[in-house]
This record gives sequence, structure tokens and C-alpha cells, in this order.
Amino acid sequence: MDSVWRRTLSMPRFEPLQKNIDTDVLIIGGGMAGILCAWQLRQAGIDCVLAEQDRICSGITKNTTAKITLQHGLLYHKLGEEKAALYLHANQAALEQYRKLCQTIDCDFEIQDSFVYSVDDIKCIENEAAALKKLGVDARIQTELPLPFSVKSAVQVKNQAQFHPLKFVSSIAEGLPIYEHTKVQELMPGKAVTNGGVIRAKKTIVATHFPVLNKHGGYFLKLYQHRSYVLALKDVPRISGMYVDEAKTGVSFRPYRDLLLLGGGAHRTGKEGGNWRELERFAAEYFPRAQIVLRWATQDCMTLDGAPYIGQYAKSTPDLYVATGFNKWGMTTSMVAAMLLGDLIQGKTNPWSGVFDPSRSVLHPQLAVNAMETVLNLITPTVPRCPHMGCALKYNPDERSWDCPCHGSRFDREGCLLDNPATDDKKRLNDNSMTEC
Repeated sequence: MDSVWRRTLSMPRFEPLQKNIDTDVLIIGGGMAGILCAWQLRQAGIDCVLAEQDRICSGITKNTTAKITLQHGLLYHKLGEEKAALYLHANQAALEQYRKLCQTIDCDFEIQDSFVYSVDDIKCIENEAAALKKLGVDARIQTELPLPFSVKSAVQVKNQAQFHPLKFVSSIAEGLPIYEHTKVQELMPGKAVTNGGVIRAKKTIVATHFPVLNKHGGYFLKLYQHRSYVLALKDVPRISGMYVDEAKTGVSFRPYRDLLLLGGGAHRTGKEGGNWRELERFAAEYFPRAQIVLRWATQDCMTLDGAPYIGQYAKSTPDLYVATGFNKWGMTTSMVAAMLLGDLIQGKTNPWSGVFDPSRSVLHPQLAVNAMETVLNLITPTVPRCPHMGCALKYNPDERSWDCPCHGSRFDREGCLLDNPATDDKKRLNDNSMTEC
């Protein structure tokens, strides 16, 4: 179940760490966010190293649909005008940075218009368009789209972009101080113990998708994970533009060469959802001549208020930083994270920091939902259990995996780790024996 990105590119390889080293900044995690942070710091002349426990981009980045846009669902009218303006500015700056970099990188970078549509609600589209227009964005309401079904309304933002994320990463990663197959086993103030040596660092960035440190920040309550699915369709009419349904269970579209990438079937990790079956039914109805050539799935960290957590890991950890909770828009906000954290590490003031502050208010209804989900699965008297915090795992028959509905860790049928925040990938889930993954 490789993505189209994996099928069309082999990533460069980096050696594992095999000695003790010193650096100014350690970056943990080699996805798009971690690599962009390393690139940004090197551009600023700051000594850094990146430690990735597997291969770079072997986690979520390889499964993105790779849209680069300031339009993140229907968010701006919910943030309030001041926060919305800062959020907009951050994502506009990220898009411009991609534009500049991609002028010299062969990564299938394409300008595309972006649309968020609704099949049954005009008011929500009107509210978002009004909020964007107030911020100076040329947001247009459309009622007819080149989709095989009718919509009530859509908000259009022109001149956004899409690209091949692994081609992009393979280019900017060249020459960066990256150590693959280097797992951080213990993180302490000023140093990290890995399976290949000790890394002494003045500052550390945790870019591991879901933060793996439970001691600080309360991310196990502030985040939950959402699973979604993609089909790559061939022999379908060309659809220009990037389209996202405002409904959580809706369908998204974007073209790539002669393929249409159809996304949807979403659900909270560990819960039941439409999965690929829902997308297959949709394709059979609206694209009856289509051929399914690839399928894959991805997973996203969702925050309480729709904005990522980028900044100081917790108030008690001044030299520890985090980038997480990209809410399905990880390509754009990974660049935001690199730019923001680059400033914070250099001691510079950044106007966006308050919007993305990980210690901002947690008084949102989603917090109660997350807490209840955790409690219910902690007291569920079944096995297997998740080694992260002990929640009861649920079997996912579509992907043949054991998934945690509390925090989103996933394991294959042998108990090998597929997705964090759990870090143990060697213990069998059905007994107490050990197996090598």
C-alpha cells in the first residue's frame, strides 16, 4: 500500500549515529517538519543534527496528499480576527517560501486554486469567505464546481500549490546532518541517549508527529489522531484544482499527472469509519470507468482549536521545543514550524508565536471528548493494551492493525509499532514474549 510518492522516488540514505557528538540543536524526527527545521537552522548558520529512528519521511510525510495552501478547511471565522490575521500571515509566508525554493527544485510544484466546499450548508461557506475577505484574501464564493456531483457552495482561494513531497525532501536533505536508524531512547536536559551514542545539545526540537514525552505539556489530552484514506484513480476526467469537503467525513480531490487522488473515509484512530470501502463506493458511482491503481492511508494529529502546537514544549522546559498537531495541513504548517522555531531558537521575537503557543488555553469541548475516550479505554477490561499509556487497543480489519483510540498508536498483528506516540515496537500484543520487528 505504497503512496504514489513512494512509488515514484527512492529516498537518499543516511548513516546511523555511531559515536557521541555535540551540537547546538538536536532535532528528533525526520519527517517534513524535522527536515525543514534542520534546513532552516543550517541556513541561519546554526549547528544542528537530526536523529530519525527509521528512514527520513518513512512516517506520515510519505502518505500526504501534498497540498500547500493557506486554506485549512473552514478555520478563519473560528479563530477571531486577530489570531486569524496572524495565522494567515504565517501560512502565506510558508507558501511563499515554498514558491522560492521550488523554483530550483524538480518536485512537480504546480500552482492550483484551492476550494473548500459544502454539499448542504451555504452559511458556513459564507462565514468563511467573509472572514477571509476581511483579512484581505481574494476569497470567492462558487456554486458550480467541475466535480461529478452538485454542491451548495464553495469558497475559492486562487494561486495555492501542490507538489511531490519526497522529491522536495530528497533535494533539501542533501548535505544536512541527518542520522537515520538512530532512536532516541532517553531524553534529558542537555543530552539525548540514542542507540548509537549520546547527543549533547543546548536545545532540542521534538518533531515526532505526536510528541512522545508524556511528562510535559499534556499532549496526550490536547491531541487526538485522525485516520484517512486515499485512492489513486486512473482513466478519469481531468479535474483541475484542489478540493476539500468542509465535513469531516467528506471527500477531497487533487490531480497528480494522469491520476486523481481521492481522499476520505476518515475516522478517529481506533474507531470505525468508511475507510477505502467508502471511497470505492464513491468511485464506482461517480467514476465508473476509473481504475484504482494505488491505495494508502495516513494519520493526522488534531488539536483542540484547529491551530498547530509550535513553540516551547511546556512552560517548564525552556530549551525544549515541539512542532505537532498539523490538523491535516502538515505540508504548509511544517514550513511555518521551521520558520517560527528558527526564530525562537535564535532568541528572536516572532509575531506568530501566540497563535501556535503549545501552552495556550485548553478550554475547548474537544478536551472533554479526549479525556472521556482515554478513561473509557483505560477501564475497558480487554487485551491487548497499548504500551504508551495502557489503553485498550481496537482491531482495524481493513488495515489489519491494532489501533489505540486514546492517542492513536498503531501496531501490526505481531505487535510491531506502526505509528506513535508509543515507542515500544518489540513486545507481542497477545502475550508477554518478545519478538524482533
